[in-house]
Amino acid sequence: MGWIGADPIYATVFLAPYAAVFAGFVVYPLVFGLWMGSDPALYARLFSDPRYVTTLANTLILVLVGVNVKMALAFLLSGFFFDRRWWKQALLAVFLLPWALPALTVFLSMHYMLVTEWGLLDSLWRSVTGEDGPLFLVSQPIAMTCNVLAYIWKFLPFWTLVLLGARMAIPREIYEAAAIDGASSAQCLRYVTAPLLANVYLICTLLSVVWTFGDFPTAYFVSSGAPARLTDVLATYGFHMAYDFGYPRLGVAAMLSALPFVVPLVWLLMRRVRRGGVQL
Repeated sequence: MGWIGADPIYATVFLAPYAAVFAGFVVYPLVFGLWMGSDPALYARLFSDPRYVTTLANTLILVLVGVNVKMALAFLLSGFFFDRRWWKQALLAVFLLPWALPALTVFLSMHYMLVTEWGLLDSLWRSVTGEDGPLFLVSQPIAMTCNVLAYIWKFLPFWTLVLLGARMAIPREIYEAAAIDGASSAQCLRYVTAPLLANVYLICTLLSVVWTFGDFPTAYFVSSGAPARLTDVLATYGFHMAYDFGYPRLGVAAMLSALPFVVPLVWLLMRRVRRGGVQL
């Protein structure tokens, strides 16, 4: 009987460290951040800044273009790597390297390829044509395009691997039955693979969108905001406001301004997971 009375004590002792960690590293930062960005005057100041409007547009470009192109390519490449031939498996190992390497290494390498005069691409251009190459980080459209391409190249392998795993979970008997019925490869893709992977594809896309709204290293290391911070995204804009210009509350408000986009996506993501998860 003594053990029964001691159960609440043991439960409290066991759960207390987890509750303390959750309160200290989840609840407190969340509440403190919401408090820092609670002043409506901060958002009026943000939207009066033309650079913030440009930053918001850059973030939406990175999300809409980067995520959709990345996921479409991941779907196609997962079909390419689904083939079990040895050379494709070896190529898959090489293909995964950009995702396996630290973001700092990958994006700084790209940055030094793009810089003018001594950059790799500019040097190759000059050696071939005898003229200076494009000013990659001086033109806003070119610099923003480089950010999007770098983002796709870095994170494409991960989502390709996820969709490849989803393809491998489809029973091969379904494809064999389709082949017996005379279905071509294109018909198998349209009527078998695509419907069975639709839920997984949607959940992966929603999750990728939520992550990309907070993406920091791509814009910070590839273009470094050049030219004149016209390729900043919300994460880098908030960082500069908080640490370079000494307006931490304005930096927090810049990041919180993404909540009207992120909260509905998280709600939709959780709804999809509850309705079917990632099961085929």
